[in-house]
Amino acid sequence: MKQLATAALLALTTAFAAHADEPQKGGTLNMVVQPEPPTVMLGLNKLGPVSFVGSKIYEGLITFAPDMTPQPLLAKSWEISEDGLSYTFHLREGVKWHDGAPFTSADVIYSFSEFLPKAFSRTKRVMSFVEEMTAPDEHTVVFKLKEPYAAFLIIFEVTGGTMVPKHIYEGTDIFKNPANDHPIGTGPFKFDEWNKGSYIHLVRNDDYWQDGKPYLDDLYFRIIPDANSRAIAFEQGQVDLLRGGDVENFEVSRLTAMDGVEMTEKGWEFYDPLAIININTRNAPLDNVKVRQAISYALDRQFMIDAVFGGFGKPAYGPMTERTPYYDPSVLTDYTFDLDKAKALMAESGVTAQNGVYATLDLMPLPYGETWQRQAEYIRQQLKEIGIETNVVSVDVPGWVERTTSGKFDITTNFIYLLGDPAMGVGQTYQSDNQLGRGTAANVDGYENPEIDRIFAEAGKTLDPAKRKAFYAQAQEILSRDAPVIWSHAMSYPTVYRSKIKNLITTAPGLNETFADVWIAK
Repeated sequence: MKQLATAALLALTTAFAAHADEPQKGGTLNMVVQPEPPTVMLGLNKLGPVSFVGSKIYEGLITFAPDMTPQPLLAKSWEISEDGLSYTFHLREGVKWHDGAPFTSADVIYSFSEFLPKAFSRTKRVMSFVEEMTAPDEHTVVFKLKEPYAAFLIIFEVTGGTMVPKHIYEGTDIFKNPANDHPIGTGPFKFDEWNKGSYIHLVRNDDYWQDGKPYLDDLYFRIIPDANSRAIAFEQGQVDLLRGGDVENFEVSRLTAMDGVEMTEKGWEFYDPLAIININTRNAPLDNVKVRQAISYALDRQFMIDAVFGGFGKPAYGPMTERTPYYDPSVLTDYTFDLDKAKALMAESGVTAQNGVYATLDLMPLPYGETWQRQAEYIRQQLKEIGIETNVVSVDVPGWVERTTSGKFDITTNFIYLLGDPAMGVGQTYQSDNQLGRGTAANVDGYENPEIDRIFAEAGKTLDPAKRKAFYAQAQEILSRDAPVIWSHAMSYPTVYRSKIKNLITTAPGLNETFADVWIAK
């Protein structure tokens, strides 16, 4: 009898555990988006806050597993020709835009031939490799390339290849279309309301192409002005999830210690964020390589990581991180903190000092919260040590984007996404034909080096991994020596969330995924 009772209890426990792991429908997920995005129309803007919200509304043809293996999304399958010149995508049938119109190959052709190249320099650059796009039928799209492009598939993930509805945008000014204020995608959640300064509300798409999904009823993205208030909102249960940067990193361990709270650093494999300090090489004395090298030596990266970024990250001395394919630390200049070397380089630079001051420059922090402000204060302190005075210039997000992309700065803090392949996320920051007006991850610093241009052009169309490795080793050596930007650290973003949230991060884009599979345990 005892054995029977024990067996029955075990069976009941096992059944309960299995049931507990079954996705449950319903519930509201409360999150924070900061700073408040300028739009949630992901086809027009790829800034972090826009991608976080917009990726629930819009979709791409594919996504990526944590190991960067491509996975089907709006495309159910695809083939690549042996010569790397032809990509054929087979689209899912029965997919509808949020207004009920069918999603077809015509939308894909329009998105990549008309809309996205107008909005993004990265898409325009990649599409320059394409000779022809055709749609044999409503659910097939073929891209024929002029020459191979090793990173071509990456452009089809949602933040690179947001699908937009042709029937809404064709023949209009895409930047002024009314749909930008009430976005229409194919994703699991539909736009409902944006109460400026308070929240963005998305609701369940009942006609979503994945049967039974999404599991959640709705999403709220709360707009909370400062990091301390966001931490309090999480403690009090007003929000259920905090992305990296939502609160001060030193708060992460305290919040994670709360009952029913977990933390993960996963979900950034696709983006591979690298913190940098943009140096406008058009402006004297920043056009002097020894001055740029001096700045690089003057910064204690490990101190910045520990004191400013809460211990999350690893020092970086070149254009790639150890997470990036073809990273080669052996070729990098070692910019380990050395104030004496920094001062010596300033003395050797040929720049004349007046009363011990070589230059007075504007320093513009990235307006993404208190952490970046504190980093700017540290940079200011260290530059003063080597005879460079700075004026800290604080601007809002639109102002920062405008000044950075138009070259109206001396020094600004920033971070870029390396996007899984150097041909996609690295080269754009240093190639001379990708400068002003092309986004904050472009070559906003005005760096020009014909050899770097040649290397990235050759590496991008080379399919042999060994040859690509050799090309990118050359690029890393040259860039690290020239210091067109100051590399700060490979960033690590902690996500703090309540244990009741299931299937939160399952892909390489992490929190910039659709959330179709996310559910809340009751």
